[in-house]
Amino acid sequence: MNTDIVKSLLFRLPPESAHHLALHALNLAYASGISRFLFGTPPPAPRTVMGLHFPNPIGLAAGFDKNAECINGLGSLGFGFLEVGTVTPHPQTGNPLPRLFRLPESRAVINRMGFNNLGVEHLIKNVQQRRYSGILGINLGKNATTPLENAVDDYLYGLQRVYPHADYITINISSPNTKNLRQLQHADELQQMLQVLKNAQTTLAKTHQKYVPLVLKIAPDLTQPEIVTIAQICLENQMDGIIATNTTLSRMGVESVQHGQETGGLSGAPLTTQATEVVRLLTQTLQDKIPVIASGGVMTVADVQEKFAAGASLVQIYTGLIYQGTGLVRQAVAAVAK
Repeated sequence: MNTDIVKSLLFRLPPESAHHLALHALNLAYASGISRFLFGTPPPAPRTVMGLHFPNPIGLAAGFDKNAECINGLGSLGFGFLEVGTVTPHPQTGNPLPRLFRLPESRAVINRMGFNNLGVEHLIKNVQQRRYSGILGINLGKNATTPLENAVDDYLYGLQRVYPHADYITINISSPNTKNLRQLQHADELQQMLQVLKNAQTTLAKTHQKYVPLVLKIAPDLTQPEIVTIAQICLENQMDGIIATNTTLSRMGVESVQHGQETGGLSGAPLTTQATEVVRLLTQTLQDKIPVIASGGVMTVADVQEKFAAGASLVQIYTGLIYQGTGLVRQAVAAVAK
């Protein structure tokens, strides 16, 4: 497949329209059976992380398939794992349009989507119909109308609903596009939340006779002491994994490009180094006691290799898929399979 032509056509459309079209096209390719001819099959590169057996360690980051509507189509690209969501207890429209911006000069994207999704019940129905055999993570958020002091209730509800359907579950408290959400990363709030959710996980594991790992996704815009504190709280609460990182509020390197000053989270190449340093600090602090999943600025095979060199156990791609095309998945898997 000529990804340059496909990208050129998609980039002529508004970003959100292009995204929906790409998901629809992937679903059609899968349903018609041509996915395997278009995308091929990546070499095996199995990894066992969090007690889960991954076909390969290259995954899709949350946000690409918020409602789990394209699990099979995305799985056909060769990902070893997919993370769907962010999903909230109740449907919500998210922030007003436009809310997604390409910065092609910087190989970056700014989004202020605001957890737009059709709600957890809709997502579960889609997950139940999947044929994808890789690992599936479900990313949970809180509704915008839920007061911050009641946020744990939303995460608890989501955890209870998706637990039977997920291979792992991510607690997303690091999106910059839900008001004050990142305050939940503060030590006291985080400690209280994780205690509640880990207790619920223990109960759910007994009820469903299976253990579903619980993962925390953090922001890149944290100080080193804050990152160390979060790592220590995760150790105390026996979290199963940490995803580093979400999008950044920094505009370093994109100050002068078109859309560079739009409100929202920045992803892509400008985030690469910052996110990798968070991975490195986390792995040094955690000392292999909790695995780190790298996400943020994964644009090339070299970026993938750098994340693993920094200590990551798994790597997620999102914006790199937009700019490099579907071939990046197979190339990354082939590189780590050697």
